[in-house]
Amino acid sequence: MRGGAADLPPIRHNDYSPLVPPALGDWDPELPVSVIIPARGGQHRLDLVLAALAAQTYPDHLMEVIVVDDGSEPPLRLPEIAPSDTRIVRAGPSGWGIAHAVNTGAALARGRILQRLDADMVVCREHIEALARWHHLAGYLVAIGAKRFVEEPVLTAAGVHEGVRAGSLGSVLDLTGALPSSTEQTISRTDGLRASRNPYHVCTGPTVSMRRETFEAVGGLDPAVLRGEDTEFAYRLAAHGVVFIPDMAAQAVHLGLPAQRKDRDRAVRLVAPYLAHRVPLRRDLRKDRGRHWLVPYVEVVIAADGPAAQVREAVGAALDGSLGDVVVTLTAPWSRLAGDRRPVLDDPLLDLRLLREHFAHDERVRFADEVSPTPAPIPFRYTGPASVPLGRDSLERMIARMQKDRSGRLVVDLGGAGVAALDRTEALGRARLLGADGADAVAASIEATHGVRRGDRTEFWPVKAPRAPASGGSPGRAGVPVPSGRGSSGPQASGVEKSGVGVSGVGVPGAGTSRTGASGTEASFAGRDTAPGPAGVPPSAQTPSHAQPSSQASSQASGSPKNPARPRQGRLSLLGKLRTALRN
Repeated sequence: MRGGAADLPPIRHNDYSPLVPPALGDWDPELPVSVIIPARGGQHRLDLVLAALAAQTYPDHLMEVIVVDDGSEPPLRLPEIAPSDTRIVRAGPSGWGIAHAVNTGAALARGRILQRLDADMVVCREHIEALARWHHLAGYLVAIGAKRFVEEPVLTAAGVHEGVRAGSLGSVLDLTGALPSSTEQTISRTDGLRASRNPYHVCTGPTVSMRRETFEAVGGLDPAVLRGEDTEFAYRLAAHGVVFIPDMAAQAVHLGLPAQRKDRDRAVRLVAPYLAHRVPLRRDLRKDRGRHWLVPYVEVVIAADGPAAQVREAVGAALDGSLGDVVVTLTAPWSRLAGDRRPVLDDPLLDLRLLREHFAHDERVRFADEVSPTPAPIPFRYTGPASVPLGRDSLERMIARMQKDRSGRLVVDLGGAGVAALDRTEALGRARLLGADGADAVAASIEATHGVRRGDRTEFWPVKAPRAPASGGSPGRAGVPVPSGRGSSGPQASGVEKSGVGVSGVGVPGAGTSRTGASGTEASFAGRDTAPGPAGVPPSAQTPSHAQPSSQASSQASGSPKNPARPRQGRLSLLGKLRTALRN
């Protein structure tokens, strides 16, 4: 029954339709499940939750329950009605909170499947079985249970156990007035999340399960996130490449109404700062200008194998673009730069050392010998040659193109300079989960699961239309096209030497980088007629220092006597031009 990634059809985005789970009660489970319940106080509710778990259809010998007591006073106790393999442990002394408690339970769990369940969720008898069956199909799935909310009635553990074992939550709880979860409305609207653009949004904590290796691969929950820890964790799962599957057969009832219903504004305010720093896709939370965020939106990978001036310009262009939350990774053999005594001036690695020192204290620049397989949790990775610096809005243009169809990779032809590529992290993660090894295999996997798009340089590095010559300007320069972004003349530079460049650590077939002695397009346009004059006066309004006013020049040419007032008039005329230019 246990399926592997290699023998499964590719899942496009989150459309898990090719997967067919076994019917409930008509299969033989094999994988042990560890149910982890973080709890603080609420002994009576916990008694009801454990009573329902004691009536599950999943084999008793394949299920353990770990209740993690997060500092309850008095300490929680094990009730009379509970699954046979149930224990209560205290949360570790190194922290506190829901995330810390879940991580404590996961570290102690013996199961191959980890099931998180809140301490106020009464589940139906098939709940564990319904979710666990998906994990017998593949290892990269995250299963989400259904839930409704009710005002807590008067219940006994024995009554809950009997009702659940009889197969009906409705016989225990009055569900006629139950409040549906807002996440279930999203699930219904998106065809069971098959058509969802961001399915992690509905993967909240009350009931969710996954393979142990998936939990460990993303590092568990973040104890520093005190509110919204389940959403932040789900975002990292998405970046890892998982598929989210809601199973409406895994019914559960939450005892008590949701906090959002009581005070929505307060609930949103409590989670906003945590998610703003850690979930870059929440662009609505990153409206503060000039901010640096914990998790950037894009990683820009630049190979530091060209002239230092060229690399510096490429880094500067990436950090000074219209997209502010960017981090740059410079790849080079940095590990060779040991701290041993060496000749300072005759050091064969002097240029590399100087380049590292130039960026060593900029927190937005990282150094790596090789690029990592994925930039997770950063949602996008750009890789391109240093010889073609990013235009000011190139990244935004590329991301907008990818977001239209949620493609996994965009490859841009840069002409003689090779190619640039923007990768979606979840597509790279999915390729790894599917066992893709090598550039060609990764590219094929991304094509199958998310799609690969190709574009032309002019779409992402557009060139402005030529400007009409201004009065007094140089006619020979006025028609020169001015690039809207940096590096627009890179591929046309002479002396281009191609060399392989890796994209996202796996490479893009046909990728290359160029090396030239030029420092980049921005420098090539400096000093031309586009350069500003004194006090911002455009070149067309400037008069060269060696030029004379036309009236004075004609007077001297004709040999007439000098008129002392004429030079003053010329100066007044020039001042008038300057004032006019400044007003314009």
